[in-house]
Amino acid sequence: MSAHPITMVPIGVVSSQRDDLSDDNWGSVESVITIDSPELLHEALLGLDTFSHIEVIYHLHRVPLEEIERGARHPRGRADWPNVGILAQRAKARPNLIGLARCQLLSVDGRTLRVRGLDAVDGSPVLDIKPYLAEFGPIGEIRQPAWSHEVMKDYYRE
Repeated sequence: MSAHPITMVPIGVVSSQRDDLSDDNWGSVESVITIDSPELLHEALLGLDTFSHIEVIYHLHRVPLEEIERGARHPRGRADWPNVGILAQRAKARPNLIGLARCQLLSVDGRTLRVRGLDAVDGSPVLDIKPYLAEFGPIGEIRQPAWSHEVMKDYYRE
């Protein structure tokens, strides 16, 4: 099976005070997502304001291509954490540069969404938005290695 390129056209863009690529302290970050796709009608957002949280799929547009990891690495470059494959991490430097975040939806005003806790920097192209439904949460017990808890301990710190 050979891979064929996929073309995606962003539906919007993130505006945020945050433009640094650091990994922590995203909890209190408020951002605005402006839906600017001419392909989407105004009604595309109808009812979204009845949800408390959304999932945002976005392009990690500022990651330098030479930093993309295609194998394994130590999370955040820390040798005291295990060497694990890029697909076993949530790192930015991934092959398709796709970010996925669940964030709190604060308001919807026309084609503008205000959110909190979105870990996308200013100017990030938004590829899709979905309402977060509890039924799409994990089925069964969640398990993850100890190092991943340490990686995430300050990620959403305010």
